[in-house]
Amino acid sequence: MEITDRTFPAALVALSRIDFPWDYDEKTEEAAPGNIDYEPYQEFDSAEETTDWIRAWTGNKELDGDAFRVFGQDGTGGLAVSWLVRPGQPLAEQPVAFFGSEGEVGIVARSLGEFLWLLAGGVGPQEAVEFGADGGVGHDELRAVAEKYSGIEPRTPAEVLAAARAEYPEFAATVQSWCR
Repeated sequence: MEITDRTFPAALVALSRIDFPWDYDEKTEEAAPGNIDYEPYQEFDSAEETTDWIRAWTGNKELDGDAFRVFGQDGTGGLAVSWLVRPGQPLAEQPVAFFGSEGEVGIVARSLGEFLWLLAGGVGPQEAVEFGADGGVGHDELRAVAEKYSGIEPRTPAEVLAAARAEYPEFAATVQSWCR
């Protein structure tokens, strides 16, 4: 079953209403503890925008964006996406990946519910790919969203990332194989 629906899930609508913490110290050129470099969208990118993005990111004009739903970004333009790789499963059960603006790539959660717990633990998709689960500071408002919409028991960022990496250890190599 192909997922063709582009209806934004309630969980992502809830995330789009949150002001994500971001504080940057220009003197030290570091983000303050507890920051999450994530800017939620209010809707998925269109099919055309998604196709344009994956083609530009990989240099592969044969790809289309049907396997992805782009739903957020970081401050550099890296994208948080659902990867529609599980046939017959709804969007909420698809893994969440991050494609960075400088070529960073990785699966950050096995499902949208686990992604909510990653954020609730203070770790955004870019931080998860580049730095792992360390340094996250829990966020009460994000925890409330995870509790309401995840449909799963609480998880720590370390648990979310370990499970995602165990299930999709070859994701970066798969993406590299798409690149031209």
